[in-house]
Amino acid sequence: MVSTKSAIRYATALMELSLAQGKMERIEKDLSRFEQVVHTSNDFRTFLNSPVIRDDKKIAIYQQILTDFDELTMGFFSLVTKNGREQLLPEIARQFHRLLEKHRDIVSGLITTASALDAETKQAIIRKVSSSFNGNLSLKEEVDPSLIGGFIIRIDDKQIDASVASKLKQLKQELTT
Repeated sequence: MVSTKSAIRYATALMELSLAQGKMERIEKDLSRFEQVVHTSNDFRTFLNSPVIRDDKKIAIYQQILTDFDELTMGFFSLVTKNGREQLLPEIARQFHRLLEKHRDIVSGLITTASALDAETKQAIIRKVSSSFNGNLSLKEEVDPSLIGGFIIRIDDKQIDASVASKLKQLKQELTT
């Protein structure tokens, strides 16, 4: 929790800097590439979390690996590393993207269905549910056959459960009590 709060503070500072310098899209692109490197490389994750490697060495390695990054991004990574918080960089990037969505008035969530949705059905669900939220709704899809049918939508701390499995469970409880 503390690390998430710190990551949010760092991400907020980076967001404000990128807005002030007009580099929002560039920083977004850099952080997306950084997240991709973190996601695909166990060695890089181990490197970030290593207390043995000195911060000046880490900064030099950033410059070799993260080529074509904006000077603001590299300066930010250097600052975070000098503060001994480089293990937070992946979470800072994630929080930056959350703040960016909020800035762009996008509400993102997850829709879980028993089978893949076609585009028309997904848009119909979004139209139906979007009136409950302020902003443009963006849903990532996940398939879980155990739902049998229907869907579950999770957005922040809200959940809309319209799954067949949930309805069957509810019916079973009503019949057995």
